[in-house]
Amino acid sequence: MPTRGVGNLFVMCGIVAIVSRPSVRPAPVGSELLALLDQAVAAPTLEGAAVLVGQVDVALHGVPGTLALTGRSELIAGIQARLDQLDGRIADRELVLEAGGLSADEIEGINAELLAARDAVWAVRKDRIRTADAVATFAGRDAGLAAVAGYLAIQQALSAIDRMEVRGRDSAGIHVLVWGHGLDLTEASIATTIAQRNADPLFQSGSVRVDSGDRLGFVYKAAAEIGELGDNVKALRAAVHADGLLRRALSQPGARVSVLGHTRWASVGIISEPNCHPVNGEQMEQPGGSELPYTVAVLNGDVDNHADIKVNHALRIAGPITTDAKVIPAVMAIHAGAGTELGEAFRRTVAEFEGSVAIGAMSADAPDQVYLALRGSGQALYVGLGDDMFIVASEPYGVVEETTQFLRVDGETASPTGSRGQVFVLDGAGAGSLAGVRRLAYDGSVLPIAERELVTAQVTTRDIDRGDSPHFLLKEINEAPNSFRKTLRGKIVDTPKGLRAEVGERSLPSGIASRLASGEISKVLVIGQGTAAVAGRSMAAVLDSLADGTLDVDPITATELSGFHLRLDMSDTLIIAVSQSGTTTDTNRTVDLARGRGASVLAIVNRRNSDLTDKADGVMYTSDGRDVEMSVASTKAFYAQVAAGVLLACAISEAADKGTAQRRHELLTSLRTLPDAMVEVIGTRDAIGEAARRFAPAKRYWAIVGSGPNAVAAEEVRIKLSELCYKSIACDITEDKKHIDLSSEPLILVCAAGLVGGTADDVAKEVAIYKAHKATPIVVATEA
Repeated sequence: MPTRGVGNLFVMCGIVAIVSRPSVRPAPVGSELLALLDQAVAAPTLEGAAVLVGQVDVALHGVPGTLALTGRSELIAGIQARLDQLDGRIADRELVLEAGGLSADEIEGINAELLAARDAVWAVRKDRIRTADAVATFAGRDAGLAAVAGYLAIQQALSAIDRMEVRGRDSAGIHVLVWGHGLDLTEASIATTIAQRNADPLFQSGSVRVDSGDRLGFVYKAAAEIGELGDNVKALRAAVHADGLLRRALSQPGARVSVLGHTRWASVGIISEPNCHPVNGEQMEQPGGSELPYTVAVLNGDVDNHADIKVNHALRIAGPITTDAKVIPAVMAIHAGAGTELGEAFRRTVAEFEGSVAIGAMSADAPDQVYLALRGSGQALYVGLGDDMFIVASEPYGVVEETTQFLRVDGETASPTGSRGQVFVLDGAGAGSLAGVRRLAYDGSVLPIAERELVTAQVTTRDIDRGDSPHFLLKEINEAPNSFRKTLRGKIVDTPKGLRAEVGERSLPSGIASRLASGEISKVLVIGQGTAAVAGRSMAAVLDSLADGTLDVDPITATELSGFHLRLDMSDTLIIAVSQSGTTTDTNRTVDLARGRGASVLAIVNRRNSDLTDKADGVMYTSDGRDVEMSVASTKAFYAQVAAGVLLACAISEAADKGTAQRRHELLTSLRTLPDAMVEVIGTRDAIGEAARRFAPAKRYWAIVGSGPNAVAAEEVRIKLSELCYKSIACDITEDKKHIDLSSEPLILVCAAGLVGGTADDVAKEVAIYKAHKATPIVVATEA
């Protein structure tokens, strides 16, 4: 698999940091945990069961919970058996939904109950037990408290990197800082090992550094231009497991650990271990000798002026190290070596940088502190408040295994001097609480933190589990039929007059339905951004068709509406806002502006409790209301949005008394068949793959065309392909061809499903024209 095209966000990397304090909470008692799970199994409702299992999950967090499980196979077996029983109850409850006969609102209630139960069971089975097993693999079944705590921090970092590898694939690394280890570093065997591992000036995998206070810095790295998701973390795990010196250090009762990690998507500097982060502050000729503090750092984004920084500070960096990240720990060490307090040295360092950056750093002089900086809107950092620990990550899904509570670092905060960005200092002495967090503006002014700034995550590790799939795109393509089916569940009902869409009061409130019926609402605008906007186009086309043109229906991107088409009085307008996450800034801001002018708002959204759901008068959830999409190219979410759009279009046209029941019946009948048809298409994957291998690589230029409903499909395929392949791809109506350079002899994907009669004949003629120009047309058509 090429390194490009496997991520969720392109040209972005992933940062993780772990710092903790010794826990004073006692390890939970096994019998008490089993008793809670017995109560959960016997609970009258799944909602009640979820609360009890959640208590077990909380108890098993952190060092105390890991200690309770490590080496306790009998306890783990008892927990697993009870979780199996709860899985059985969840499956039975799911059958109630499949049986039908429930209203749309009743289905939403059961979906919420099932989500809570699944989340709780998953957390104990897949997070807590899996973590304890990984720690036991590192430390051994009979490991002491210090070893469990140390390897737990390493496991937490590796687990976060594994999830964030969709942000960067070509390399990954962790730096493990160990102090309080009590080892005699002059002992012959230890001294020899350190001397061998301290000799590499490029700080490659396996290197060890010792600072003046006998603190040990271990670094593990993996770099490869070609590979698959998970390869890098597997290599890091193997290196950690094989490190006997680390094992000896963590076997000492007083040993403490902090971890800084990174997964990289190379932008400045080639893909190599020397360029893999974390990098340290060493130079070829160290100014001030060896007295400078030992520092390490990681970087997301680009330090645009890194070349000037090297000159300004006369940095002498080893030639093979060409990543711009190297200037961070080097300059920080220089400032700190001149007597500047570490936090201030870090702030001064990052204040010199230009560009959009997210930075994490540590120093052996303050091993239980983490320094963070964020400037610009192109990056992100989240500070999770866990069980006596801080976990930092570039995405919420990097922290959610350990905590649902986090602070978001703001890269756009303005200071009185005009600089933008924030600097955080995390103090391990207060790990897990706001008391351990100090926040500054880039100019050094203090920014107080309020409790209300804590955010509760809306995803869990269950949402972002790749399972056995090699990458998220394939996983989500395979999940698309079921996601589509869940979106329809309970919302298409048989009546004496045929099928009708019953979306429920929650999705189409009676107040809006009555205003549609009276004609007070005469305009419908379907908005969104990206693939959500394309799904909105499909809904607008269906609603316009159902209403026979008697409703004023238009699809428009949220940015176009907010920029050019808002009216002072929009009380006659219904906005349908389509969003996958419910947090799309442009869509949400446009909704605010339209509501302020009197418009009514319905939302089609994937995630419960998201920002958009609070802004809308009615909400239709896709799938079960939290079918998180991790792939760079929206797949199952897009198809579910299309399904929800058709259902809502049928309900709106009926409420407005537009169109006919027969037309809606025909449309809903076809909609019901789509999940099975999607499964059939996925079943032809091998044949599609063979066609792709035969025709695509030889063609430098690609284009996509479609007409009628197929124009929507063409636009969505264009977005998917361009996001996956970094290609600029032309898209046009089949008969126009105005934006296709036929002289380039391109590969042309022709979306032509469902065409019959004269329209099909016209498209066939266009395909013949493409072939005559030595293009390679690939036609997507109805079977047979």
